[in-house]
Amino acid sequence: MSQQIIHPFGGKTRVFETEFCGRKLKIETGKMAFLADGAVTVTYGDTMVLGTAVVANSPRDGIDFFPLLIDYEERMYAAGKISGSRFLKREGRASEQATLTARLIDRPIRPLFPKGYRNDIQAVATVLSVDMVHSPDVIGMIAASSALMISGAPFDGPVAGVHVARVGGKLIAYPTYEEMEKSDLDLVVAGTKDAIMMVEAGADQVDEATMVEAIELAHKSIQPVIELQEQIKQELDVQPKEYELHHHNKDAEALINGYLKDRLGQAIRHENQYLRHDAIKNLRREVMDKYGAGIEEGDHGAEGGQFSPDDIETAFGKVIDKEIRRAILDDNARPDGRDPVQIRPISGEVGLIPRAHGSGLFTRGTTQVLNITTLASTSYAQLIDTMEQDTQKRYMHHYNFPGYSTGEVRPMRSPGRREIGHGALAERALLPVIPEVEDFPYTIRTVSEAIASNGSTSMASVCGSTMSLMDAGVPIKKPVAGIAMGLVLGDDGKYVILSDIQGAEDFAGDMDFKVAGTEDGITALQMDIKVKGITPEVMKQALAQAKDGRAHIMSKMLGVIDKPRAELADHAPRISKMMISPDSIKDVIGKGGETINKIIAETGVEIDIEDSGLVMIASTSGEAAKEAMAWIERLTARPEVGKIYKGRVVKIMEFGAFVQFMPGKDGLVHVSQIADHRVERVSDELKEGDEVAVKLMEIDDKGRANLSIKAAKA
Repeated sequence: MSQQIIHPFGGKTRVFETEFCGRKLKIETGKMAFLADGAVTVTYGDTMVLGTAVVANSPRDGIDFFPLLIDYEERMYAAGKISGSRFLKREGRASEQATLTARLIDRPIRPLFPKGYRNDIQAVATVLSVDMVHSPDVIGMIAASSALMISGAPFDGPVAGVHVARVGGKLIAYPTYEEMEKSDLDLVVAGTKDAIMMVEAGADQVDEATMVEAIELAHKSIQPVIELQEQIKQELDVQPKEYELHHHNKDAEALINGYLKDRLGQAIRHENQYLRHDAIKNLRREVMDKYGAGIEEGDHGAEGGQFSPDDIETAFGKVIDKEIRRAILDDNARPDGRDPVQIRPISGEVGLIPRAHGSGLFTRGTTQVLNITTLASTSYAQLIDTMEQDTQKRYMHHYNFPGYSTGEVRPMRSPGRREIGHGALAERALLPVIPEVEDFPYTIRTVSEAIASNGSTSMASVCGSTMSLMDAGVPIKKPVAGIAMGLVLGDDGKYVILSDIQGAEDFAGDMDFKVAGTEDGITALQMDIKVKGITPEVMKQALAQAKDGRAHIMSKMLGVIDKPRAELADHAPRISKMMISPDSIKDVIGKGGETINKIIAETGVEIDIEDSGLVMIASTSGEAAKEAMAWIERLTARPEVGKIYKGRVVKIMEFGAFVQFMPGKDGLVHVSQIADHRVERVSDELKEGDEVAVKLMEIDDKGRANLSIKAAKA
């Protein structure tokens, strides 16, 4: 369905609509962002996203990659909010969620451009309004895809995506936030008309069959949006932009392939990575010495001199990659000699960092991740203040990828999109097994240092984190293991699925499919592909093969540490819990925080108090924690009639003395209750500051306490 509106400046606004997961989805063109090559607004309920695409008219010189930039821009006004930050009110650096969403949109779009395309392209999804009913991330994906479809770029789309949840055993396409809170599955699938391009999932130990069923439901659900985008492109009569592709020199490739024809195979396959790399390095040096010198204009003396050194270098890489693919497809032989389902050697160690609360070193082949766990009180939870969220996070996983992990010289910078994405994937994998705050009242931070990388450090960080958490004594519900699966797809449709891919197979292959989970099911899943989609049948086989691989990896991990330690590390804070009446919270805090700050200063503990009256006291000293608890007990104790208290005289009156018998609670000792004999003047018996034992005789109907020194002595 579409309609047309004439814009006052001569432009045409076109409105296209379809049904998407039970609600109307509307795409408008020609209304905003006239100077972009493609611009749409996508509306779903009260959610509205502006999608724009700008395409450079010529290739960028001197690069060997496709310069695509996808941005997802959150705006606080979209939710009717002003940032809760006291100092920063305008949007600045993208939030972690916005970064992850930009990656989510990028991954299904990037493979749909022709290889060798070097023109700069930027697609931006700007969220103008959110209805807080459905997540706007997939609307942003639809907006970016639609803008690219009408931009004239050589985009072989369209794509669309959708969330799938499972509530009460029933799968739901594009669930609401309320439904997501009850779900044990959060799956995002993006695809084209015929194939699946991207999968991202977090789950509470969901089985493989359910995951495949959910993926199939998602692919079916996005078809109306795919058809709508195709309709838009057709009705707008989009004219393609002219472009040229950067192709490697096929003549140079043929030359190098002929030279190396009988020298590859076993010569570049070895279980020892260093010997394998040395063999390839020696061949590269030989080829460059023979053909890579290049020639001066008019000089035809050098062999292969008609090719530049870059041509020869690129051709050599292509020949090696094709040999890796050929060997896998034809011989079932991987670069290190493994068969397709074989996992590299695994080792592990825990407790190796002296002052850490928990540590785990996980090594798989030449991939190695060191994970450190740190525990703190719940006051250290991360505050989340974004367009969609205003909450706290008490479990965090961070991932670092320094240059030395791949033997490269690279400046140390703040984490990029890749690091944020890998950290979030591992966090999602472990979140379902993190104990509830009531059972383990700590903020938990794990940091994965990828100290050696040759394939899937993200899944190694899942394994290292599990070991580190157990070493720290965190009572996780079940251990989690992760594995990266690969795919090599032949021109004839033949394919081989690889378990535990390494770097060379990732570069030369067609898929990076990461699966993490416990023995009972999947907790996280992520798929990236380089081809134009895969079928559910391939995914089904990959998931089954990944399950076997996870079980093998898990057995190796449990051989190092099989359950959480019974005691926390010596340097970890101990947290004691106690309940007080919510009405007593003000007594513990005191005026302007005076009382609680005094307890903290004198005992050295940390204190967190929840609105329910739950008090959590963190300290590395058991004695300090006991002292703080006793102090709070005194502050919050209720007076008991008949009980004897140690008090202090705070005021002398003619008719008696006021005695503070509990913190913040005074009572009257009448002159007749001071001594067994008759007391003529109170000041003859008591002075301000005297410490006396008093018995609480009664609390009258006005809440006044009557005390007796005489009765306390009886």
